[in-house]
Amino acid sequence: MKKLLIASAVALFGLSNAQIAKGATYLSGTVSYSSTEDNNEDTKIEDFRIVPTVGYFVAPNLAIGAGLGYASSSEKVTYNDGFEKGTLSAFVVEPFVRKYWTLGDKLYIFGQLSVPMEFGNAKYEETENNNSFSEKVNYNSFGVSVKPGLDYFLNKNWTIEATIGEFGYNTTKWDVEGAQNTNNFNFGLNLANVGIGVKYVFAK
Repeated sequence: MKKLLIASAVALFGLSNAQIAKGATYLSGTVSYSSTEDNNEDTKIEDFRIVPTVGYFVAPNLAIGAGLGYASSSEKVTYNDGFEKGTLSAFVVEPFVRKYWTLGDKLYIFGQLSVPMEFGNAKYEETENNNSFSEKVNYNSFGVSVKPGLDYFLNKNWTIEATIGEFGYNTTKWDVEGAQNTNNFNFGLNLANVGIGVKYVFAK
């Protein structure tokens, strides 16, 4: 009976001894753009983000790496006599460590611990009756994030990965006298917000 239970567990979860070799390197990243226009409110919102990522396996199934990139977002409201526009732009740095556990010869589950950071500025512009005003302030953002996910190897080089939810904390400090930090918490799995991506592995 004991042997039967072990065999059933192996068959159910597809457990194997397959590992991602020490010394392997992979390339991945994030590229996204969105634009929303509300003609009823004369509002336009744009978001852009590009963060290439490099990871290196320092041990079997254990990788460290970092993402480096750029992110921006803007919101503009147009009136009959002018407009208001707010823009955020930042340099993004995100070092991480990722641990894989084998579910099958090609399927892995992973947990990633990262420290996302942004160094940027916020700009506010306003024009009314041909009178203009603008202001720019710098900000720094630091956080800690844990993301679970699945990784499936299509072949020895290409994989498809999915992240589900996030557990993390982020704080933003504004370079304005008297300004308080902005804190944000994210906890929970969200099956309605699954991130899908691909990566290329330079297999050893």
